[in-house]
This record gives sequence, C-alpha cells and structure tokens, in this order.
Amino acid sequence: MSEIGRAETGPLDSRIDTTVAHPARRYDYWLGGGNNFAADRESGDAVAAAFPTVRTAAIENRRFLRRAVRYLVREAGIRQFLDIGTGIPTADNTHQVAQAIAPECRVVYVDNDPIVLVHARTLLTSSPERRTAYLDGDLRRPDEILDHPELSATLDLDRPVGLMLVAVLHFLKDADDPYGAVARLVSAMPAGSYLTLSHATDDHMPAETISAVDEAGDRTRVPFQFRGRDEVARFLTGTEPVPPGIVSVAQWRADDEVAPRPTAAETAVYGAVARIS
Repeated sequence: MSEIGRAETGPLDSRIDTTVAHPARRYDYWLGGGNNFAADRESGDAVAAAFPTVRTAAIENRRFLRRAVRYLVREAGIRQFLDIGTGIPTADNTHQVAQAIAPECRVVYVDNDPIVLVHARTLLTSSPERRTAYLDGDLRRPDEILDHPELSATLDLDRPVGLMLVAVLHFLKDADDPYGAVARLVSAMPAGSYLTLSHATDDHMPAETISAVDEAGDRTRVPFQFRGRDEVARFLTGTEPVPPGIVSVAQWRADDEVAPRPTAAETAVYGAVARIS
C-alpha cells in the first residue's frame, strides 16, 4: 500500500534505489502493474505469505478510492482534490475518476518515490490545462505540502477540497505523529471539504498473522503500523463521518459492486469519508 514521504533532496534519478522495496511500487505489484522491481516483489510476496488475501485488500482499497471520489464529485460537489500518497499512476487514479464526471476537477498528488514522480512528469505532459500536479512532499511535514507554490497554483484553498489519505497512514508510526499531521491538514481545509482515508487494521487477524506480517515488513524494510477501529476513528476527530462511517473498504457504499463482497478479515483495511466543518 502506498506511502507518502520525501526522500533526501537531489536529482530524482540519483534518489532511485531499486534494491530497496518501496510501498508505492509494492502496491503496484499487488495491483498487477509493471512498475516494480525484484525488491518490491520480494516484499510483496513476503507479506502475501503471511496474509494471503493482501492482493484482495489492495484491489478493494483501489475500488474504495474510486467509489469515494465518485461520491465526492457527484453528491458532495467537490471539484478539487489533494491526494497524498498516490503511488504509481495506474487505472482509476483520483484525477481520472473525478475528471470523467466533471472535467473541470483539479488534483494535486503528493508522493515520495522518485519513480512515481518520473511517471507523473510523463502524465503531466498530456494535460495542457494543467489540472493535475504532482509534488515531492512529506506527510510528516504537512506545512511543506500546504506551502508548496504548485499547490496554490493548482488548488484554491478558499473552496472545498477532497483531502485523500488512502492507504498511507499505516506507514507512519506513532513516533511520526500521524494524528498531528492529519489535524494540521484538516485545519487548512475550508468548511465543506472532505477527508477520505483508508488504513490497515489487525482487528480481524489472529495473533500469529499479525506477528508474521510485522516480521515480513521489518525484514524487507517496509515497516508499518496496524491500528484498530478506535485508533482510526481518532483521525476523524472534529469531522462528520459520512454513512456508513468506518467500515471495511469492501463494504463502504459498495451496493453496485459484484457480490459476494470480501469479508472484513480478507481485506483488513478500514475506510471512511468525513465532512470537514
């Protein structure tokens, strides 16, 4: 699942290290993409050995993002998005879903993988209207994102924004102060904005699976932190969750998806959309 962060400054090419797994490229591997390397596949396979339905979780997380964006554009009237932790550009990215409904939608993406940014540059060349921008930023330093000139050139923070934190927060340990980072971002959004998030959880996992997944993450140098429902709910402090609230990503407004839906245990990811008042 995708991670946001900012690597050391310098030319993008000099920052690409294909010998170390990266969450964005590993997520691409689980989704069946081709923009990943041996280290990413090794890490992905190690997690899959511990949690065999991880690919289902990745696919359902992507479907959740698609449904959430459709809700925000069609029902909430959102026309601009700040998507932090976007990952490798692939099918059904935020801008593709949003602009298919309302072409005037504007999207700013943020990620730290240099390969993501290289792909993003190629994508941007096909968008003469510049409705989509990509930033190299760090969720742990939200002010750097909010103060970036490309953000203010693309989005109007006096108008409602769809803040997307999809499959990224579980890559921030408590020591990174993820709650403070989210609170800072939410505080910068005008009233009528929405926060969309998804987060891996161990609420439905046996202890041996939790231990095996943690070991796989540490061994392949992609550590992350599961959080329970109450801990995920803390990220929504001060917002108004949209029904059905915090549920499995496979269940969030999924009436039009093919049944039967994966279980909460198979996905192990919570999803929610909440209005910022």
